[in-house]
Parts: sequence; structure tokens; C-alpha cells
Amino acid sequence: MKLYQTLESQIKKEPNYVSDNGEVKKWVVLNKAQNLDEELIGLLLEDPDLKEKFFMTVKDVLVFKQNLFIQFLEQKNYLNDSYTQFKNKVGLTIDGKNLKQRNEVSLVWPFKDCVLEGGQSREEDKREEIFFNETLAQDEITELLDPKVLTNAKRFDKDGEHAFDQFNRNENGTITDNLIIKGNNLLALHSLKKEFAGKVKLIYIDPPYNTGNDGFKYNDSFNHSTWLSFMKNRLTIARDLLRSDGLIFVQCDDNEQAYLKILMDEIFIRENFVSNIVWKGRGGRQDSKFIAQIHETIICFSRNISELEIFKTTVEDLSSYSLKDEKGKYKIQLIRKWGSNSRRIDRPNLYYGIEFNNETIFPILPDGTEGCWRWSEAKLQKSIEANEVILMEKDGRKELYEKIYEKDGTKQIVFNSWISESFSGQGTKNLQDIFKTKVFAYPKPEQLIAKLIEISTLETDIILDYHLGSGTTASTAHKMNRQYIGIEQMDYIETVAVERLKKVIDGEQGGISKSLNWQGGGSFTYLELKKYNQTFIEKIENAKDEKALLQIWEEMKAKSFLNYNVDIQKQEQHIEDFKMLSLQEQKQHLCELLDKNQLYVNLSSLNDKNFECTAEEEKVTREFYQLKN
Repeated sequence: MKLYQTLESQIKKEPNYVSDNGEVKKWVVLNKAQNLDEELIGLLLEDPDLKEKFFMTVKDVLVFKQNLFIQFLEQKNYLNDSYTQFKNKVGLTIDGKNLKQRNEVSLVWPFKDCVLEGGQSREEDKREEIFFNETLAQDEITELLDPKVLTNAKRFDKDGEHAFDQFNRNENGTITDNLIIKGNNLLALHSLKKEFAGKVKLIYIDPPYNTGNDGFKYNDSFNHSTWLSFMKNRLTIARDLLRSDGLIFVQCDDNEQAYLKILMDEIFIRENFVSNIVWKGRGGRQDSKFIAQIHETIICFSRNISELEIFKTTVEDLSSYSLKDEKGKYKIQLIRKWGSNSRRIDRPNLYYGIEFNNETIFPILPDGTEGCWRWSEAKLQKSIEANEVILMEKDGRKELYEKIYEKDGTKQIVFNSWISESFSGQGTKNLQDIFKTKVFAYPKPEQLIAKLIEISTLETDIILDYHLGSGTTASTAHKMNRQYIGIEQMDYIETVAVERLKKVIDGEQGGISKSLNWQGGGSFTYLELKKYNQTFIEKIENAKDEKALLQIWEEMKAKSFLNYNVDIQKQEQHIEDFKMLSLQEQKQHLCELLDKNQLYVNLSSLNDKNFECTAEEEKVTREFYQLKN
């Protein structure tokens, strides 16, 4: 609550922001923020706490976090009238602006602007996990997304398990170890931000599809809405981790894919959409009610479409190369984009003039209208300097062409958005070969993930999967010599994903191993977010009866951090009413009493004796965040 009081106090220092009855003029302040008013920004900079919260440093320049400030301002109760509160609940504002002020189509659902903490820790029969999730308002998440203390660190290589020593880093100081992290994926993503923001080349996730049969279950009636909030929270921070030329692939089915596409349009910006890749993932079922669904969708967005490069796939070359220069035989292909989305208005950032042989060439369509290039200006300039571009005149118009050289009887083709290979049962077979039994339902095949990695990354690029599951992404990346980060909060991260990667290091021959001549090797570091209130949530999950829950309540009173508005005496006075609830309702109630800011131990509490951080935990945490002793 301190930050809200600080903000209100600071705002009230300016008389123009205060009404005659002493209340903050919220619309005045909001308007000032939206227009980057110097007076307001100067006022915020005067207070060190507000400066830390609402500004970031970019190359020694302070940048105002305008969207965060507006969101914070609108969520705070003392600035909200009843309509504003309702408006926020139903999502009628985005980034602090009313929908009527924005030009794009937006996806709206209840509690859109809130954070959904999705906590789970174990797998029930048939993967029907118990979720204890709450939709949290802005004033309830002041510490929730802070970086967390790390624990139980250990390193695995061909010689087995080792105690944590230190992280390996490159010349820029970035960690180069493969990382497997156990903990809530939303909180883990935020913990990665300081170290990996803007450094991840590829994100692939295979999240719950929200079919009603995949374990994505909630205690309220907003199943569809809560799924969207769950995805929005995580995709927003995931975007911050991507490199400017990075890509994200999100796998789903028809149950949510249309909504997910619009959600990602909003988060990644519609112009950065790359493709809906369709994968023939399974055969048709004879008992399908209407039309047998034999495909899944992989939605692909770039962080910045103007910097995107999709690597081509190498196949046998049957083409004719009729031209020749000092580098060898070549054929040509137009660099100006043709066909659909080839106009300037379709890709405005790919319309520019480029210098070639003392002329400035623009991408002009045959009808004389402005078009766009297929490449970014940086890539085209680099190709010109390498003498890999030729200027030719046709029908009185000058066009630039790329030289495509003949290479050992092979050629590179553009990746197709239709993946016809189902790799039927290969994911399951691979795991069964490793574990000699079925340990995971519907794992993705390594062959599928390898295709995505091949077209979007080079060796040593960083790949992130924050729905790690059985570890297919990490396993595939390991064999392809890519650095990877895998996040999973279910307990099978230890029994399946970690054990699988140990087998990969030993040289297992499933999946893509034989096609790569995989011989084993490499290493990874395992870490966990240090739990606090999360431990009580897991105890509540596991409780079999009311007696066990009452014992947990006694422990909560003694050791947990309870929500600041919980009145323990009233809880005790109404304990008989509590006993009248169903077991599921009792569990939900006890979870709601816990302070969600303290699910895991915040970095700021590293030296707080109440959290009992060990010397080993302090060492790995300081190493990870590069903190001085």
C-alpha cells in the first residue's frame, strides 16, 4: 500500500491536480500522462520510489513507463468511480485508452486487465490437475512479479549430478548454461527478465488448449475468460524476452485458436504476424460427431517483422542456373514482394529507397503503385555490399533481384505453412523407449519441434519453452546445439523432463538422434523458485479431508503470510460455518486467505531472516542476478 500513498501524496503537491474537496482530479492526471506532460513526469521523478517504479534506464536515458503508470492509476480505488471500476473489469480500456480512441479491433473479456496467478504443482490421474487460481487486481500484485530467490541448484553432465558452482557467461555477461527451472511460469518469466530481456531468439509453447479435458480447470465460471487472462499475462512478459529478430510459436487447436490469434495481434502487434502453421497431427476418428479434426495450429509472430529472417530448408535442386559470375552459376529472384500483402500499406516499414549503382531504387508495383521489399533495409544493404544483388530493367522499369547460387546439387526452399507429416505416435514412442512405460500424455514429437528450430535459429541461439511438459523442446534444442531455458511447475519436471535430458546427455537414440548422428554430451543446470506460501497451497491441494485442512490452517496462522485484509479472529469465530462448506470450497477459501505476493520468496527478501534463505540459496541467487555481496 505504501506506493499508492506515495503516489497520491506526490500528485497532491501540484494544486492543479487536486479538486476543491482535496480529491485527486483523476482525469487531469490521466490526460497529462497520456500526453507525456513534463510537469507530471518531473513530479514523479522527484520521489525515488516512483522513479524506480515508473521509469527505466535505456543507454543512460530515463524512459517513462507510460502504459504502466496509466494502468496503475486506473486500477487504484481512490481514483476510480463506479463506472471506471466496471469498465476495467470488462476490459473496455487497453493501455489506458478507451476502445473508441483506438483504431484496431480488440478482444475483450471480463477481468482482462488483471493478473491470473496459475498455481499447480502435481499431476492427478489423467492429467486433471487441480488449479487454485485467482484473478488479481493491480493493487494485489505489487510484489507478485518481483524476481524470486533461487534454490536447489545443481548441474548435470555426462558424469552425472554436481553441486552448483557458478554460471558460465559469454563476453557480454549473459548466462550460456542450459537452464531447467521449476516453479510458477509467470513468476519465473519475470525472474528471467533482468538477465534475458531481448536475448531469446525462439519461444515455443504448447499450453493447455482449454478443451475441458486437458486439465485447465477453474473454480469460477469464467473458464474461457480465465484462459485468455492466463495466456495474456504470460505472452506479455514473453514478448519482452524476445530478440528484435525473434519468433514465437504457440501451438493450439480450434477450441481457442481464433481468440488466441486476436490476443496475439494485440500483444505482438498485428503487423508482426507471420503465419498460422497447420500441422496434420493425428488421424481422423470414426466416432467424431461432425467433422474429424486431424490438425492443430501453430500461431507464429515475430517481435519485429522488419528484422525477421526465416531460414530456408535444404532439398535436392532440380533448377537451371543460366547466369554466372566469379562466385559461380546463379539464377535470380525478385527482391520486391509480389502477390498478397505486397503493397506499401501492407508492410509500411518495408517500403524504402535503397542506393544501388548511384541510383535510389524503390519497390514499385507493375501498376505504378508503391509496393514493399521482402527484406529489411539492413539485410538488403548487406546483400548489395556482398555483390549478391543485380539490377535489371524490364518493360521500362528497374527491378532488384537476388542472386541464388547453385550449391552442390541442393537448394533452399521457403518453409511451408502446411506440415503434412504427422510423425504419428513418435512423441509417445520416444518417451516409452526411454522410460519403458507411458509417463506422459500426448507429448509432441521432436521431429516437429526440430522443423521450427531449423527455420528460426542458428547454433547457440537461445530457445525458451515455459510450458516444458515432458521436455521435448529442451531435448530437441540440446541435440541441435541450441541454448535452452525450460520452465515447468508440475512435479514431473523432475521425474520426466530432467530424467529425459539426462538420457539425452548419455546419447539416447530416439526422436531426431539418428538423423543428427547424436552421440550425447552437453550439460544443463536445474533450479527452483524458492517457495513460501506456495508450500501451503500444495499442502491444501493434497489434503484429503476437513481434519487435515484445519491442521493446515493452524500452520498458516503460525507461519504463512496472510492477505492483509484477513481478520483471523473473525475466521476463528466462524469456523463452524467453514466446516459447513464442501471440501473443495474449504480448499478454495484457505487459498484465498494466503497473500499471493508471497507465494515464492522475493529477491528483496533474500536477507530477511523470516524466509530462512541458506548460504547455498544466497550464492546461486546472487550469481544469477549478478548481485554484489
